[in-house]
Amino acid sequence: MRIWSPYLLIAANVIPLIGVFLWDWDAVAIVVFYWSENLIIGALTLLKMLYLSPVLGWFSGAFFVIHYGGFCAVHGMLAMSLMGVDIGDPFDGIGLPFFLIFVELLIGVTRNVFAIAPADWLWGFAAIAISHVFSLFSNYFARREYAEQTTRTLMTAPYRRIIVLHLAILFGGWGTVLLGSPLPLLIILIVGKTLLDLRMHLREHRLSWRVLTGAGESVAASPV
Repeated sequence: MRIWSPYLLIAANVIPLIGVFLWDWDAVAIVVFYWSENLIIGALTLLKMLYLSPVLGWFSGAFFVIHYGGFCAVHGMLAMSLMGVDIGDPFDGIGLPFFLIFVELLIGVTRNVFAIAPADWLWGFAAIAISHVFSLFSNYFARREYAEQTTRTLMTAPYRRIIVLHLAILFGGWGTVLLGSPLPLLIILIVGKTLLDLRMHLREHRLSWRVLTGAGESVAASPV
């Protein structure tokens, strides 16, 4: 059986290359694109939790939204700071209750980060969203991955990707800024991040690299 989600993941990750060559994206635009993927992953993780446990999922989901939202927001602020970008006051003009401070922070950071994104970024955001939604239906639902999950394992999974992404930004994106965004380093950043994404995707869904050649659905990868 051919598994298509890795191919869509690769295709979505090609968008930054198109951005570099055709739309003049710089390191900041690429980091905005990569960071915005965290929002998609968070939203789909919440959906998985609610599907897996319609009752307990609401309580775990509320905690996840607050905790992951704050973590994601702080990561966005730190990533933009490493890029030398000032995104302003994320709390300006929102005014949610104090106990939702992390949700307010995420809304503010998202608003301010998206404000500096290039217009063509929407194509990339749509492509990466389609890739993750397709994976949700083809792996989590169709291959019944939910039967092997708990709300706890679902809740912790997105944090690993943020750590990997942050390391990519730290060593790749920051380097391109320091050296004047040279094209070779941008390409290395994009290719490196794509390979990391693919490796994590195959491990998460217990697929082997052979699936990319059509040799089998496979089986071999151990969980992260």
